[in-house]
This record gives sequence, structure tokens and C-alpha cells, in this order.
Amino acid sequence: MAFDLKKTSRKIYLKLAAVKTGVILLITTSVAAALGTVVLQRPQTDPDVIHRAYSPQVLAFLDSIGLTDVYHAWWFLALLALVSISIVFASLERWPNAWRFYARPYKYPESHFRAALPHRTEIPIKNETEGLQAAARALLRLGFRGEKITSQSPNAIFAERHRFAVMAVYVIHASLLLIFAGGFIDGIWGYRGYLKLVEGEQGNIIELRDRQDKVESKTIPFIVRCDGTGQENYADGSPKKWWSKLAVVENGRDVATKEIVVNDPMVYGGIRLYQSGFGKSENLKTLQLTATKPGSSDPARAITLATGSAAQLDPDTKVEVAQFIPDFYIQDNEVHVRSRNLNNPAIELAVTDKAGTKKVWIFPNFGDRSQGSAAYEFQLTDAKLANFTGLEVSFEPGQWLVWAGVVLMGAGLLVAFYMVHMRFWIVPVPKEGGKLVLWVGGAFNKNRDRFEEFYGQLIEAVRDELKINSSETQSAQQEEEILAGAARR
Repeated sequence: MAFDLKKTSRKIYLKLAAVKTGVILLITTSVAAALGTVVLQRPQTDPDVIHRAYSPQVLAFLDSIGLTDVYHAWWFLALLALVSISIVFASLERWPNAWRFYARPYKYPESHFRAALPHRTEIPIKNETEGLQAAARALLRLGFRGEKITSQSPNAIFAERHRFAVMAVYVIHASLLLIFAGGFIDGIWGYRGYLKLVEGEQGNIIELRDRQDKVESKTIPFIVRCDGTGQENYADGSPKKWWSKLAVVENGRDVATKEIVVNDPMVYGGIRLYQSGFGKSENLKTLQLTATKPGSSDPARAITLATGSAAQLDPDTKVEVAQFIPDFYIQDNEVHVRSRNLNNPAIELAVTDKAGTKKVWIFPNFGDRSQGSAAYEFQLTDAKLANFTGLEVSFEPGQWLVWAGVVLMGAGLLVAFYMVHMRFWIVPVPKEGGKLVLWVGGAFNKNRDRFEEFYGQLIEAVRDELKINSSETQSAQQEEEILAGAARR
């Protein structure tokens, strides 16, 4: 049996255009997206936190199926593409009928339509003109402007409200497509990384982590400088907020500045800088010392040293911080760096006088006095480390599409749930025995209770208008009879 490409393509098209298929795909995509909010995601979650949360076997399984980076996983992007195709096919399949209904509304109620319409009422009238005029006034009382249909006999009136409500489903479809398109773009071209800056430091290389905890670097198109960072606490000492003063540097000059806090990022060039961490760095900020000259009767002098600055001890002598080692060890009578963790610090001071520069050391864990030969002896009284700020750097080029889709969906849902498409037809119909009735019918697309309430108000308004018109006619006739009698007298 030969393969029929056209027939097979048609079957696939109809299958994807089916409402059932669309609902299943939409539910599956929603569940997958929800998993991304439950399972810890890379790279924004610190690797140590992930390893503490999951056992090695569970983490390996989650990594292998992409659940630790759901929104960039190939299968999630494939789901977004598949559900988008389903929405497009379903819309195309139903669009011709929907547009025909919207563009060419059914305005004249023919006999077969009047017999089948559930909501219909017949009101006795004397003549067509009286009935149609009363109906037109009744519609105006309720905020409708009726359209008189004269193309057929007898004439009729057609009125409707919120016809565009029938197109709300396509507005919602368009909003979903925008949201999925934004998610797809972010999944392909977007990224999230981490940038750690110490006060006064600047940089433009962020860290990206993959599923195997491998760190990759990425250069963003501008430099970020941290001019200050800190933490505010509540009265009980618990953290209230973290803040960072950031500056964007391009071509050697500041082009943007902002103080960011949690949930209030800095945005520049489509890249968002979130406050995600704070702490003490391994960099020395200030050092407070007392300096004493051996053999001198001068009192000890208190000095404060900042990184990169020097203090003048006397006209010929100055001291500065040569280096700060957060974790040291000694080998071959030399001080070496073991790690960048603050475990066993060492401070090297450079004392310069006429004889040259000599270096002394202070090892805080082994005493607060300097060790080494120099013109002055030093005693450590306090040391402050520079704060660091942890910035989550994200580039999400599809977010504008996502937000546009959210706004459009809100508008579509508002129309779909709160705006009822009501249609009314009014036509004089002759009955047996020469009687004439005003046939009033109505239809709706949702919210039966609201429609029936409105339909009842319309029937009452028509009857009231007919009574008023009849009363005015009767009064006019009585006035003519009185005037005619007076004339005969």
C-alpha cells in the first residue's frame, strides 16, 4: 500500500487541531513549568545548596532529564513549540466560521429560526408601525440602538451588544502564543549567571553553571562597578534587606547608576542585575593599629589604614598594607596562600623610611603584635573586611513578549468572562383570525441568568411602550370627540 503523504498530513493536522489534543498539551506544559518552580534550578541556585537538598543519585537523575534547568531543556522547548502549533492549527480550523459569524451577523429572523429559538415571546399589537416603534423605544431605554431591517417583509428590528465577545477565544490564543514565543526565545538565547563584586571592584565576566556543576564564563557587554553594599537589620538583629550601589561603565565613563535591593533590580541594555547575595569578602577594607617606636618615650599612636593608602608615622617614616592573606601557611620560612577562605589570616605591613622598606607580619590567630624588624612595632586593634555583593545577572530577550501576552490574556479573559454577546430580533407576525403579534426573540453565548434577566426587562419595556402608546391614542380620540360635539352645539 503506497504512502499517501497528503492524507497523512491531513490526519496529523486534524489531530493537532483537536481541542482534546490542545488541552492535553497545555496541561502537560503547565505541569512541566510548575516543576521548574518546585525543583531547584541551575544556575541561579548555589551548587552547595543543591547538593544538600538532593542525594547524588536523585540529583544525577534530575540532571539527566533536565529538571534542574527546565526552562532551557530541549523537551520543554519542544513542548512549547508543539502546543503553539496546536493552538495555531485549532484557530485556523475554526476561524472561517467564527469570522463569518462576526462579520455577517444573522439579522432577519425567518420562520424556521423563530420556531427553533428557545427564548421567544409574542405580544399582541394593532399594527406593524406601532409595534416596531414601541420596540425601538424599549431598546433605547435599555441602552440598545436597534437596526431596522427593511430588506424583507415584514420589516424587523435587530439589536445586539458585545459582538466582539465571540472573538475573545482568539485573543486568548494569541496571548498564549506570545507567552510561549517569549519562553522559547529565552530558552534559546537567554541566560542566567552570577557576578560577585567586592566594594570598589568592577567586572563584566559572569559565571554560568551547567548540569555537571562546570563553571563557564560569559562576558556581558558592559562593566558593572560596586560602589557600596551593606545590610540593614531589624531591631532583633535579623536581616531586613541587602542593598548595593551599582554603576554601569561604558567607554570609561559611568552611564547609569542605581541602588538595588531584593526584587528591585537594575536593568540596562536588556540585562537585569538582581541582588541575590551579600557577605564579608576575603578582602581587607580597613585596619586599625597602634604604632610604638622602641626605645622612645612617645605614646603609642593610633592609625587607620585602608587598602591602597599609607599612614605617615613621622616625617621620614610611613606604613601601608602590603598584602592580606585570608588563609596562610608557612613553608621554607615563607608565608604562602592556602586558600581564599577566611580561616587563618595574615597581614603584611610595609614600613618605609630613609633606610628603605622593611616588612613585618601580624598573625591575628597567634597574637595581635607585629613580628619582624622595623622602626616601629604595631599592635592590631581592629580589622574590617570589605563586603561583597552577589548579583544574579539575567538576559531574557523574550520577556517583553511574555508580558505582552499576559496583558493580552487579561483583556481576553475579561471579555470572555464578563461580556455577554446578546442578540435580539423583533418582527411583526400575522396570526390566525387576522390577529397581529410582535414576535420578540433573543440569544446569548454565555451567562444564562444575566441574559434572561435582561430579556425579561426588554419584554416588560415593550409592553410598557405599547400601553403608553395606546393610552395616548385613546386620549387623542377622546379629545377629538369632545371638540366635535362642541362644534355641533
